[in-house]
Amino acid sequence: MNLFKKVILKFILTNQASSVGRNNEENRHKWIEKVLQNIPDGNRILDAGAGEQPFKKFCTHLSYVSQDFSQYNPNNSGVGIQKETWTYGNIDIVSDIINIPEPDSSFDAVLCTEVIEHVPDPVKAICELSRLLKRKGLLIITAPFCSITHFAPYHYSTGFNRFFYEKHLSDLDFDIIEIESNGNFFEYLAQELKFLPGVASKYAKVKLNYEEKIYINSLMLMLDKLSKADTNSSELLCYGYHVLARKR
Repeated sequence: MNLFKKVILKFILTNQASSVGRNNEENRHKWIEKVLQNIPDGNRILDAGAGEQPFKKFCTHLSYVSQDFSQYNPNNSGVGIQKETWTYGNIDIVSDIINIPEPDSSFDAVLCTEVIEHVPDPVKAICELSRLLKRKGLLIITAPFCSITHFAPYHYSTGFNRFFYEKHLSDLDFDIIEIESNGNFFEYLAQELKFLPGVASKYAKVKLNYEEKIYINSLMLMLDKLSKADTNSSELLCYGYHVLARKR
């Protein structure tokens, strides 16, 4: 390999597109923070499927109540993607999401983020969240459009497109205020491409060599270029949807 080619390959390897495929969680957290900050002070909010309660910090102006079934343990399954550690902390209500022990119309808002793919019957879960909401109350939902196995064995759906929300939220007497796609087709491909070395090692017992990693980085640079030129590829595939709806 001549010196010029070595320099070019090193440049590609060390100058991977910095953001493409890496902003799923950041986009979601920014949107959730914005929505939560716009809820009036003192409103009572339920964080359904709160997990480690990462959004509690955005609810200091609200009366925050957390709920979770509190059964996930990353040490119980080696299948798919698992967290290295997991701590629920102090969950206010430990229950099944389809049977939360609170009276009808108990909350001004309900937050349910990256949860319904882990629920055996997501529509039944949304029905329960609707029961708990006051009239004109806000429902805040995010979930993947498409996801690989994670948090097994509690992973029952690979994802939801916008038509799922438009159908079921309308049937459950919600008006959708906002439905926002997170990412696009090219960003999603880049996100999954990041996993290729690890997946190749675990499932194919192959460790990618230097040139193969160069190919991956070249693809990432191409996906970054295509993402910046994107018009509406999110209708095909994206990270997921952010949904804000109001109960009628």
